[in-house]
Amino acid sequence: MELSLAAAAPLRIEQRDGIWIFTLNRPEKRNALSAALVDGLLDGVAEAHAQRARMLVFRGEGRGFSAGFDFADVETQSEGDLLLRFVRIEMLLQAVAASPCLTLGLAQGRNFGAGVDLFAACRHRVAAPDATFRMPGLRFGLVLGTRRFGAIVGAEKAARILEDSTTFDAAEAQAMGFVQRVAPPEDWPAVIDATAAAASALDATSRAALYRVLSADQDAADLAELVRSAARPGLKARIAAYLAPG
Repeated sequence: MELSLAAAAPLRIEQRDGIWIFTLNRPEKRNALSAALVDGLLDGVAEAHAQRARMLVFRGEGRGFSAGFDFADVETQSEGDLLLRFVRIEMLLQAVAASPCLTLGLAQGRNFGAGVDLFAACRHRVAAPDATFRMPGLRFGLVLGTRRFGAIVGAEKAARILEDSTTFDAAEAQAMGFVQRVAPPEDWPAVIDATAAAASALDATSRAALYRVLSADQDAADLAELVRSAARPGLKARIAAYLAPG
């Protein structure tokens, strides 16, 4: 069943047999995370949890999974507005990372910032051969998703990548453990089916307990670090300098 049918909707949600597929649907904006898209994802994930979904899938329409934070209207927003938007993204990342469901991210094309963080929040991550990843948030002083990325690839590797805003491709991502598999999009239906079969190996209570025990997330500390970084005076100026050509 598809829950959102409007062609212009920023998010499409399909559900079948306990599998909820969230498709970021702003291909003309490379699926940048607008406030409306983030709110839709937060509401959709909460509803999936309420209905005891067993698996959540996150993918992007078009050429890429997500270009990250949507800077389109940043000049018209106050620093307080921007801070709230970043906080909502952190809340989304935490909701996905702490989900009692098996979570699968599917990424293709060029992916940036908070889009990479959303992909990283999934427990199973599959990339197309053309996928690339870059997290430039520290270029404008933002600390978002850093601990989670470090937990996946190792603190030293994460520090080098984040300090230099290094772009890495699918093969590099697999070598460092950021993705478990590289597969073209035409293989993704089979990937979803195989992952769904794995999701059926445990009942919902056992799976939730497993994830809870193994969790290394520090939600309160991560939110505090984000707020401190975004609340530092001059956020808009730092973003403008980052976005300036040249």
